[in-house]
Amino acid sequence: MLDTLIQAVNIVFKPEVLLVMLASSFYGIIIGAIPGLTAVMAVSLIMPIAIFLDPVPALAAIIACDAMAVFAGDIPGTLLRIPGTPASGAYTDDSYKLTQQGKAEMVLGANCFFSAIGGLFGLVVLVCAAPLLAEVALNFSTYEYFWLACLGLTCATFMTSQDKVKGIASLFLGLFITTIGYDSITGQPRFTFGSTELLAGIHVIPVLIGLFAVSEIMRRVSSTTPPAAAYNGRIGNIYTGIFKVWREHIPNFLRGNTIGVVVGALPGAGADIAAWLAYAISKKFSKTPEKFGTGHMEGIIESTSANNSALASAWIPAFVFGIPGDVTTAMVIGILYIKDLKPGPTAFLHHPEVIYSIFICFAIANVFMLILGYFSIKTFRHILRIPPFMLLPVILVFCIVGAFSINNSLFGVAVMLIFGLLGYIMEENDFPISPMLLAIVLGNLLEKNFIISMVKSNGNFMDFFNRPIAGSLAAVAILIWVFPLIRKIYKMATAKAA
Repeated sequence: MLDTLIQAVNIVFKPEVLLVMLASSFYGIIIGAIPGLTAVMAVSLIMPIAIFLDPVPALAAIIACDAMAVFAGDIPGTLLRIPGTPASGAYTDDSYKLTQQGKAEMVLGANCFFSAIGGLFGLVVLVCAAPLLAEVALNFSTYEYFWLACLGLTCATFMTSQDKVKGIASLFLGLFITTIGYDSITGQPRFTFGSTELLAGIHVIPVLIGLFAVSEIMRRVSSTTPPAAAYNGRIGNIYTGIFKVWREHIPNFLRGNTIGVVVGALPGAGADIAAWLAYAISKKFSKTPEKFGTGHMEGIIESTSANNSALASAWIPAFVFGIPGDVTTAMVIGILYIKDLKPGPTAFLHHPEVIYSIFICFAIANVFMLILGYFSIKTFRHILRIPPFMLLPVILVFCIVGAFSINNSLFGVAVMLIFGLLGYIMEENDFPISPMLLAIVLGNLLEKNFIISMVKSNGNFMDFFNRPIAGSLAAVAILIWVFPLIRKIYKMATAKAA
C-alpha cells in the first residue's frame, strides 16, 4: 500500500498534472461564475480535451473543474441573486439578502471555506468506504450487477424528478438510445436504418455536450429576461471571522457534510439534490425557521457543505460498481472506458495507483479552492459583466470542436445538435434529462448482465433472487417500484374510512 501511495504521489505531483489542475480550476471558476452555465456544462465542455490526456491528468482536470464550478456558482447567487449552478439555488435568497445587508464578504468566505472543507470530508469517506465496498463487490455476479443497475436507474428517476411519469419516460428514452448499433451479445445491428455511422451506437460525449451545453445556449438565446446589473460593491478579505462563523454553526456543518455524503453516494442523486435536501433539513431542525430566506447563515452553511461533500462521495458507486453517482461521474465512467480503465472492484486490484492518484487530486482540488477562491471572488466577479452575445458564440464553437474531435466526423456534430434540441425541448416541458443520461450510461450494463443471467439460469427468473446480495438488492429495487402504488392505496383506504 505504501509503495502504491508513493507511486501515486509521483504521478500527481508532476508539473504537467498540477498545471492541468490549475488551468481546469480557473476554467471551472469562470464557467461556474457565469449565471446559467452549470458545473455539468463546464465538465461536458472539458471532456473532449480530457480524452486526449493521460488517465490521471484527464481525471484530475474533471475533479478540479467540477469542484470549482460548483463553488463558483455561489458568486452570482450572492451578488446578483442568480445561482450559477442548480446546487447554489437552494440558498441564493439567503445569500443575496445578506449581501444587501453589507455582508457579502462573510457569505462568500463561508461559501468558499465550507465548500472546501465539505469536499475534504467527502474525500475521507471516499478513501475509507471505497476499498471496503470493493472487497464486497468482488463477489458480485451478473445477477448483482443487473439489480444494481436497476437500483441506480430507479434512484435517478425518482430523486431527480417531481413528476415520476416524466422521469420514467426520460429513462426509457435513454434505454432505447442504448439499443442503437450492434447488439453486444448477438452482434446484430439494431435501429441503424442502413447508416454505417450508427453501427457503433451513439457516443456518449456528443450526447453530453448537446444535452447540457447546446441546450443551455438555446435556452439563453431564447430567454426574454434581461440580465441583472453587475455588483459594484467592495469585497475585502473573505476569510475575516470565518472560524467564529464555523464555531457558531458546527452542528449545521456536520449535518450538511453527512447529508452530502449519503445523498452523493446514491446513484443519480448528486450535489444539487444534496444541497436542496440539506437546506430543507436545516430549516426543519432550526430553532428559528422563520429567518430562512431572509438572510440566515444556517441554511447557507449546511447546503454549501453538502453540495461539495456530495461531489466526492458520488465517486464511490462509480469506482466500486461502475454505477454513476451523478452526471459528472457518468462522464467519468465514459473517460475510464476510453482509457481502458474499466470501473469496478477490479480497478482497485489492477490500477491501484490510479485510484490513489484520484484521492490525492481531490485533496489538491479542495486546497486550490481555498487559495483560488480568495482571489477569484475579487477578480472573476467582473466576468459577470461579459455580455451574453459575446460569450455564447465562443461556447458554441467549443461545443462543435469537441463533438467533431471524438471521431473526426461531422456525424458527432449532428448528434450533438440533435441532442441539444432534444434536451432543450425536454427541459422546456419539465422532462428531466438526468434519467435519460444515466440510462444511456447504464443501459449496456443492464442489458448485458440481464441476457447473460438468463442464459446461465436457463430462463429461470427465480435465480435472480437466490443469491443473498442479489436478493437484497432486488428487494430494495422492487420496494421502491411498488411504494408509490402502496402509498396511493393507503391514502384511498384512509380517505374511504374517513
